Amino acid sequence: MAIIGKDIQYAATLLKEGSLVAIPTETVYGLAANALDAEAVTKIFSAKQRPHFDPLIVHVSSFEKVSDYVSEIYPHAIKLAKEFWPGPLTILLPKKSIIPDLVTSGLDRVGVRCPDHPLTLSLLQQLTFPVAAPSANPFGYVSPTSAQHVQDQLGEKIPYILDGGNCKVGIESTIIGWENDQPVLYRLGGISQEAIEKITGPVKRIMHSTSQPQAPGQLTSHYAPGKKFLLGNIESLMKENAGKKAGVLSFGKGNIQNDYHLNLSENGNLEEAARNLFSMLRKFDSMNVDLVIAEEVPEEGLGKAINDRLRRAAATPQ
Repeated sequence: MAIIGKDIQYAATLLKEGSLVAIPTETVYGLAANALDAEAVTKIFSAKQRPHFDPLIVHVSSFEKVSDYVSEIYPHAIKLAKEFWPGPLTILLPKKSIIPDLVTSGLDRVGVRCPDHPLTLSLLQQLTFPVAAPSANPFGYVSPTSAQHVQDQLGEKIPYILDGGNCKVGIESTIIGWENDQPVLYRLGGISQEAIEKITGPVKRIMHSTSQPQAPGQLTSHYAPGKKFLLGNIESLMKENAGKKAGVLSFGKGNIQNDYHLNLSENGNLEEAARNLFSMLRKFDSMNVDLVIAEEVPEEGLGKAINDRLRRAAATPQ
């Protein structure tokens, strides 16, 4: 199994040697490798069993580092980075040839972000290269929000997990790019669409793809627990599945009588719900239930990103 610890120097040494290291961020834990080393990046795809057509996000220590890896930085990208970095926002920009095509799945743009976690920022500052880091979990499964989640899923495949505690945001970064000067959201995440639009104006949304995604995290089926997952009206779905042992994932106040009930946020707080989402989906896998029934949260702010993850969990074949 992997060693779990807080040794930044050891993590840096492993990355310099071409090994994988799980790193904490404010969103989820990432599986990191030297982004400039195609051989090291190949290990990410192998450990996760991730298809090579799904591109990776490159993590940098500061906005000033971005120009080393991209050929152009758009004016709105500068404004967004100044507003939200370090933070849960990934920006798609034209890549320089120094970024291997494997990282971008052959696309001419690379997703870059500066993560908001002191351990990982300190680690990045000690490296002479950025790291490519998708979520540190088997492809398609629920993303990890603690070091133990990573250990449970990938501990036998990686040498070290840098333990930064529980992730404070709990869902992946928002991804934005531009097409013909029009800002485009490719993935909803830790920065709301409304917050983005205060800087860019109206954005276009291109959220899902069954193959050949144009940005990381676009596949229609994703973020799924190991149990059958149904999304809709909880009361109706419980009636339809009477006789089956069902887990229930709810949001806000409500009178749900169920022995396997988890509530994302009893107070109806969307930030709390985002933090709890992936850990609660994982909890259902350890429960003696046949399926999981869930409802959507209000479609506003972070609720849009939460609903996106719920819908894709429900779209995953069981």
